[in-house]
Amino acid sequence: MTESIDHTRDGADRGFSCRSGISVPVEALADWHFRAGALDRLLPPWQDVRVVQDAPSMTAGAETVLSVPLGPIRKRWHARIEEAVPGVRFVDVQVTGPFGAWRHEHRFLADGPNASILEDDISYRMPFRPFGDLGAGLVRSDLDTLFRWRHFRTDSDLRRHVEEGPERPWRVVITGASGLIGRQLAAFLSTGGHEVRRLVRREPNRAAGEFRWNPEAGSIEPGVFEDADAVVHLAGAGIADERWTDQRMQVIRESRIKGTALLAETLSSLDRPPRVLVSASAVGIYGDREEPVDDDGPPADSWLADVARAWEAAADPARDAGIRVTHPRIGIVMTPKGGALGKMLTPFKFGLGGVVGSGRQMMSWIGIDDLVASIHRCMVDESFVGPFNATAPEPVSQRTFAKTLGKVLGRPTVAPLPAVVARGVFGRLAGPLLLEGVAARPSGLLERDFRFEVTELEDCLELLLHGRVPSP
Repeated sequence: MTESIDHTRDGADRGFSCRSGISVPVEALADWHFRAGALDRLLPPWQDVRVVQDAPSMTAGAETVLSVPLGPIRKRWHARIEEAVPGVRFVDVQVTGPFGAWRHEHRFLADGPNASILEDDISYRMPFRPFGDLGAGLVRSDLDTLFRWRHFRTDSDLRRHVEEGPERPWRVVITGASGLIGRQLAAFLSTGGHEVRRLVRREPNRAAGEFRWNPEAGSIEPGVFEDADAVVHLAGAGIADERWTDQRMQVIRESRIKGTALLAETLSSLDRPPRVLVSASAVGIYGDREEPVDDDGPPADSWLADVARAWEAAADPARDAGIRVTHPRIGIVMTPKGGALGKMLTPFKFGLGGVVGSGRQMMSWIGIDDLVASIHRCMVDESFVGPFNATAPEPVSQRTFAKTLGKVLGRPTVAPLPAVVARGVFGRLAGPLLLEGVAARPSGLLERDFRFEVTELEDCLELLLHGRVPSP
C-alpha cells in the first residue's frame, strides 16, 4: 500500500512524504537504488525529462543534471548527492533548478525478512515567493502522482527479479542498447544486479561497458562475449523512420539480417558460448489478418513478412551450435518517448487524430515495461525456444485505439485519414504500418503465467501518459 502526506516545515519550506510497502527484502530494495540504471527506470514517461549528466555513482558529492520541461520552456535541474549510506538512505539536494530549494531523502526500512518499506521525504520551497506559492497545489498533485508511480515501478521491477531469477547475476550483451527498448532493458538488468555490456558502432565508452562492432564490415571487438550468459539483439534500422524507397527497404532488410548473422556465426564459434540468444523479430511476419494468431501462426506472403522470416533464419548458426535461441515477435510498443505512440501524440493532442483507413485493421500493442519484462523472462526461462508473440493479451482495432487514445487525452477523434491519403503521404509503408494489422495473441506468455502490468489499452495509456498506476 502507498500513502502520501503533506506536512509543514519551518519557515517557508513545504513538505511531502510518500511511503510504500515493497515485497522484497530491504537489501534488495536499497541495492536497486544504488545501482546504475535506477534513474532511467524512475524518470516519468509522461514528462519529457532528459538526462544531461548522470551521477557516475551513488556517493556523496556525485552530481546529476536533468533538462526538465516547464510549460513552453526547459530548465536545467542540477542536483548533488549530499549524503549516501549504502543499504540505508541517500539524500540529494538541488544546486540550481526549478525550486527555490529542494532536499530529498530516500530511506529503505526493513519490514520483516522478506519485505521492506520505501520512504521518500521531500522538503521544498516554491520559487518566486509569494507568487510561486500560487502553484503549490499543482506541485503537490504532481508529486503525489510521480511518487506513487515511482514506487509502483520499483516494486514491480524488484518483484520480477525475485520471482523470475536467475539466482546469480548474469553478464548480458545487448545490441541496440541506446534505443527505446534497449535503454530500458539495460537499466532494468543493471538495477537487478546484472552486468550489461553494450555493442555499439561508434567509438566505445569503456566506463559504460561498451564494445565496438560493425555488421557491414563483419567485425566484433574481441572479449565482449567472454563469460557472457546471454545476448539480446535489438539493433536494426527503424521501420518508420523514412519513406520506403528501394534503397531504404534494402537498408531495413540488411540491417537486420547482417547483424543477426554476424552475431550468430560469432557465437557459434566460441568455446564457451552464452546460454541464450534473444534475437528480436516482429508481428509483421503474420501479414494482414483479423483472426487471432498464436505463436505458431504461419508467416504471410509479403515483403515485411519475408524480412522477418529471413531475420529469424539468420540466427540459425547459433541454433545449430546448440545455443538456445528465442525470437520475441514484438508488437506496437507503447511509450510516449518515441515509436508509434510518440508520433501520434502531437496530432491527437490537437484533436487531429482519428480513424485511419477502414479502422478495422488490428493493432497488437504492448507497454514498454511489459516488453522489457517479457524479454527478461524469455532470457532466463529455458522453456522459451523459438518465436513467441511479445504483445499484450488484448489487441484492438485501429478505430478502438484512436477512440481510446482520444479519451485518455481528453480530445476528440474526428479527423479521419482515408487510405488513399495515407498512401499518398506515406507511400509504400502506409499499407504495412497504417492500413494493415494483425491480432497477435501472446499464447506462450499466457501459458507460462507471465505477469502483465497492464492488459487493457486504456490502463496502459493512463499509466504512460498520466502516471495512474493500475489497481492491485
